[in-house]
Amino acid sequence: MSDTLETTPHEGGAADGEHSAHGPAAHHGYIGDKQRYLNRLKRIEGQARGIRSMVEDEKYCIDILTQISATTAALESVALGLLEDHLRHCVVDAARQGDEQAEEKIREASAAIARFVR
Repeated sequence: MSDTLETTPHEGGAADGEHSAHGPAAHHGYIGDKQRYLNRLKRIEGQARGIRSMVEDEKYCIDILTQISATTAALESVALGLLEDHLRHCVVDAARQGDEQAEEKIREASAAIARFVR
């Protein structure tokens, strides 16, 4: 798998019993790619453990910084994929409803983008 997560719009509902801040059994746009996200995050965890080991083993500073850069890029890739899924699913669904929920989803997405680009 590449470092980027290509996303597609997803339809359908979450499994019974799932809960979120948006109500019971809320469906999130990333559900169709959940396993890919989990696999990517497991690799990122391994990268972070590797960085810790590099520091423990007193490896060369530039080598550690290179690994930190790679880990940061991998996290950014996951974040961009989640943001795209959110826009394609949550924001589009809210816009179709056209009520205050649409404005709230747009505010949420705007705030997430602002945090991401800092």
